[in-house]
Amino acid sequence: MNLTLKIWRQKNASDKGQLVDYKVNDISPDMSFLEMLDVLNEQLVNNNEDPVAFDHDCREGICGMCSLYINGEAHGPDRGITTCQLHMRMFKDGDTIYIEPFRAKAFPVIKDLIVDRTAFDRIQHAGGFISVNTSGNTIDANAIPINKEDADKSFEAAMCIGCGACVASCKNSSAMLFVGAKVSQFALLPQGKVEATDRVLNMVKQMDEEGFGNCTNTGACEVECPKGISLENIARMNQEYLKASLKG
Repeated sequence: MNLTLKIWRQKNASDKGQLVDYKVNDISPDMSFLEMLDVLNEQLVNNNEDPVAFDHDCREGICGMCSLYINGEAHGPDRGITTCQLHMRMFKDGDTIYIEPFRAKAFPVIKDLIVDRTAFDRIQHAGGFISVNTSGNTIDANAIPINKEDADKSFEAAMCIGCGACVASCKNSSAMLFVGAKVSQFALLPQGKVEATDRVLNMVKQMDEEGFGNCTNTGACEVECPKGISLENIARMNQEYLKASLKG
């Protein structure tokens, strides 16, 4: 496959940035998207040019670091996958592919395709935890009975990898699907009840302070989420927030 890549190049957050054209040839349809970028970068390095900066780690669809906006879609044209799981067979020989970073005020560009998503970390630090004594007092996993339906929904919420596709897909750059998943993960379990009130109030407050927008109710976040996190989690977060506000 011979492809034309239009890649966003930006030195730092204050730089204007622009799309730059590159050609890559003899790309195997069995390559992953990141392997294709590796080929491009090897080509650039051999020509004494600055390689394209992009984020990655596990390349197994687990960490979510490889987040790219490809042809106007978070993680590209496939569904239920991260960018590292996207294969070049989803494209055709001669295609022009636009590759950009996730766009959001709360995700400033570090360089090229890499954005700073530590806003998500700060939201989790605000309340995405439970207080448990782990000083050698190991508790059997079955010591606290949990309804299977609640356990399944909590597990589904916990599958969120914090990639930010929900933010990138939302017209308002909303992080409500991410925050809803983190709130739901604990709200459904007895272990999370102790800090339930403070958790949702603090996490939503931090979300707003980071500059994320409000939910658009279009559902684009659920469609683009590589782990299929349900919109039900946003509804659950709103319910938890209302209960916590009334208590306060």
